[in-house]
Amino acid sequence: MDLAGTALGYSTDMHCLKTRLSGAAALLATATLGLAAATLGLAPLARADPAAEPGLTATTAVFSQLVQFSLPAEFRSAKPTYERNSGSFYIREQVPEGETLARWSRMLTLTGARGLAANPSVTPQAMLARMSADFRRNCPDSFASAAPGPQKVAGYDAYEIIVSCGRVGSDKAAYGESAVMLTVKGSNDYYTLQWTERGRDSAQAPHIDVGYWNGQLARLNPIRLCPITAGGTAASCGTP
Repeated sequence: MDLAGTALGYSTDMHCLKTRLSGAAALLATATLGLAAATLGLAPLARADPAAEPGLTATTAVFSQLVQFSLPAEFRSAKPTYERNSGSFYIREQVPEGETLARWSRMLTLTGARGLAANPSVTPQAMLARMSADFRRNCPDSFASAAPGPQKVAGYDAYEIIVSCGRVGSDKAAYGESAVMLTVKGSNDYYTLQWTERGRDSAQAPHIDVGYWNGQLARLNPIRLCPITAGGTAASCGTP
């Protein structure tokens, strides 16, 4: 499996997702404008203390392994809002309680690319470079990014980037969108966790508050990759 083919498959899936959601931009309400400060780096929201949040977790069998991560307080269910497995590509999306895929301010996305870890030319950094380039196509004139860089997740190699669009779309349908992405090279597959926020648009490339976004990513800890046991239960991941 080559990186270009896999990345193209990812881009196609995400393009379909963006097409499905693009009409929703005009529905963003005034309630999301308070989020814009954090999204656009103007005045970050108060940072949540991960230790103070409830212990709800999401555990999903994605091809060769279980992927487990904590759900922040605003995600009051472990049930995904949307989920699809094509056999080679997996995607799971979740928005906070009270929001929908047609109207959201924050979204958690888990994706998996089957068998990609067997390709020695693919790295977590290369995967995110391609995803960042795809993100930038939505806002070539107001794009910004930062790369906190290499990480370790449950002993597996990982890489983190932050991307931000000051303006996606035009006129009344325009909005700002930012995300922190973490790609992990698993035992056989590649996995990506993404926290995305939407808010008010800006013609300028946003200032990225790395500390804020690292804090948002930390709210998903502990992130675990675990073997799939008989029955596909979460027992192999232990207790978060």
